[in-house]
Amino acid sequence: MLVTLNEVLPGAREGRYAVPAFDTREDVIVRAILETAEAERSPVIMMTLEYDVQGNGLVYLPGLIRAVADHHDIPVVLHLDHCWHEELVYACIDRGYSSVMFDGSKLSFDENARITGRIVKRAHPKGITVEAELGFVGGATLDGKERAESVLTDPRDVRKFVELTEVDALAVSIGTAHGVYKSEPKLNIERLKEINEISPVPLVLHGGSGTPDDQVRDAIRNGISKLNLYADVRIAMGRGFQEAAGKIDRPDPLPDVLFQPIKDAISQVVRQKIHLTGSNGRAPGGGPADETPPTRAAGRVG
Repeated sequence: MLVTLNEVLPGAREGRYAVPAFDTREDVIVRAILETAEAERSPVIMMTLEYDVQGNGLVYLPGLIRAVADHHDIPVVLHLDHCWHEELVYACIDRGYSSVMFDGSKLSFDENARITGRIVKRAHPKGITVEAELGFVGGATLDGKERAESVLTDPRDVRKFVELTEVDALAVSIGTAHGVYKSEPKLNIERLKEINEISPVPLVLHGGSGTPDDQVRDAIRNGISKLNLYADVRIAMGRGFQEAAGKIDRPDPLPDVLFQPIKDAISQVVRQKIHLTGSNGRAPGGGPADETPPTRAAGRVG
């Protein structure tokens, strides 16, 4: 069922678990994520990057996810991730996304708040939630080039930003980076605690791939309600592709034989992340998970 961030993140914050959020692109990735999440009775956030919705991607990818969301009886959020262009955010709102993110983290505080606030005013009347970012999560771009160094979120900015913009979720920078790590990160959990005490809205951790499990769990215990993941899925996809290539024994391989190792590898990673975040069993009707109760039933969008 298609829902917004407001149907999954407040319960996660209260229950001290996180909802896994996966950037996705092709049918085999979408299917692997959704079928695994349903098997684990986990809510899930399906994300597309600005890179993925260029040209026909804006039609194909959200169209696919919206078409299959109601087939799965778990909460599914269709979310635009890391969009730097305001007009593209509006295009995604018009295409039926249930949630969007404007990334103004490179802008000044005032400009970030001004644009984010405009987007909220466009999204909220349509029942669409909005995520923003304060601080800056650096790392590598999708083409492997290095971005600028991360800048930690200043707790003093958080309440003012949320009040000015009325965003529904806030991505914070506490020491993660995008892409594949060159050295082990060290999350600033004390900074996260300060931010969580102040923030009126659930917090998001970007750059979750490759972050050591113990640090991820510590971050979730101290306020992270949404964990963004992509590089780990791509690594699994590459591993599955290599396995599939080794099994080709005919010039016209059947698609199911070719794609199955890729799907299996992605599913394995998705399952591990679901258990890492503690979201397994949290979907309505999923029964108890670990030590905290499941969230309330999620509402539909559209």
